[in-house]
Amino acid sequence: MKILLTGANGYIGVRLLPVLVRSGHTVVCMVRDRRRMNIDQSLVESGCVEFCEADLLKPETLTDLPNDIEAAYYLVHSMGGRGNFEEMEQQATNNFVNQVSKTQCQQIIYLSGIVNDDNLSKHLRSRKNVEDVLLNSGVPTTVLRAAIIIGSGGASFEIIRDLVEKLPLMVAPKWVSTKCQPIALRNVLQYLEGVLGKEAAYQRIFDIGGPDVLTYEQMLMQFAKVRGLTRHIIMVPVLTPRLSSLWLYFVTSTSFKLARSLVDSMKNEVVVKKRGIENVVQLEHLIPYEEAVQRAFQRIAQREVVSSWKDSLNSSKVDINLLDHVKVPEHGVFRDVRKVPFSKPKEQVIENIWSIGGERGWYYLGFLWEIRGILDQMIGGVGLRRGRRSNSELVPGDALDFWRVLVADKKKGRLLLYAEMKLPGDAWLEFKVIEENGQNYLLQTATYRPQGVAGRLYWWSVWPFHGFVFPGMAKRVIRFEEKIPDVGEVAA
Repeated sequence: MKILLTGANGYIGVRLLPVLVRSGHTVVCMVRDRRRMNIDQSLVESGCVEFCEADLLKPETLTDLPNDIEAAYYLVHSMGGRGNFEEMEQQATNNFVNQVSKTQCQQIIYLSGIVNDDNLSKHLRSRKNVEDVLLNSGVPTTVLRAAIIIGSGGASFEIIRDLVEKLPLMVAPKWVSTKCQPIALRNVLQYLEGVLGKEAAYQRIFDIGGPDVLTYEQMLMQFAKVRGLTRHIIMVPVLTPRLSSLWLYFVTSTSFKLARSLVDSMKNEVVVKKRGIENVVQLEHLIPYEEAVQRAFQRIAQREVVSSWKDSLNSSKVDINLLDHVKVPEHGVFRDVRKVPFSKPKEQVIENIWSIGGERGWYYLGFLWEIRGILDQMIGGVGLRRGRRSNSELVPGDALDFWRVLVADKKKGRLLLYAEMKLPGDAWLEFKVIEENGQNYLLQTATYRPQGVAGRLYWWSVWPFHGFVFPGMAKRVIRFEEKIPDVGEVAA
């Protein structure tokens, strides 16, 4: 079957693609920029993956959509943003329906949220509106409604992880007593694949959830149990939605807009009511919440987190196409260049470059990087909270603290990052391992293109720090030796 996969480079789309290919389908990945789509090369080489560059908010870009698609997954969501995101989602869905209805598509599959309450949040109300558009499209539609999805790299999982691992004592608002029916990512993918081509699922809405109905407080405490942590929660009635959102924003890796959408939605009970999916897709194992958490950490330990919600372009610079910044400008910029020779095997230096940020940090004077992240967060930037998807792997499009990976060519030893912190200008940080006359060097280049007087004032205000931060970082990247615990330490 030939399948259109919208949101192919999103959290669910990246996970669903190999599932569909392994089942023998040809998948057309709809993305706004092919360069941001990072997938296993074996999938491309299989000949079962095609690409269609299009923007659902620009109907003129949808005309190249293949006519012979037989089914389409609609995995496009917004958790808020500039302007009226409800109108934007409605417009995108209308454009999608108008084009898909002209093809041979026999089924649309939409992953929505559980929207059974009357007084829905803006976020859930928008999901419901998208459902209505798709169900009235004239193309048989299957809607799968999920509550919180538990999987490595997922937004809900990472937010819960931040709360549990950072806060021994949580002062929480009353929404922690709201009931939820979380579902494991594995089960979501099984349902998404399972309803494909099933006429019994046409023009149907199904709630999907795991076997456990829990309050958010119980989810936090069970998560702590899995992690072997003792945590306490004090519930207070006085936290307004805005204060609750700020609380999530400063404690977790989420943005304020996403935090606000989540808090607004947490007033709604998201428990399975529209049943029947079990009659269409029979799963061998519906994974309980604690087991789903354990599975997620197994993926993290094995460094198999193939997608993360942070990989979406949740930059403070929302109007730009980041991949257009791969070519670093040479004129009208300030530069800090450090060229350091080294004698150790270059593979070790490249590994150190590829492990920068996240848990390891930035090698030198980490507290200054943390202060810069806090300052960025205080003015609405992303800060350092996003961390990284994998401790050792980097691919173009990855979020890396308050940077975005533009180029990650490990074979050539080149890593290029673009700054997503709030700046009066544009900034790049590049690492290169080069060889000259038989000598290996680390070439570290920070490039800054200022915008107006404010941009120039910013550069000169931080320039004194560059004098010791950048040379120190370059030297530590070379010298860093990861400590390998001995047998006694492992036993302990």
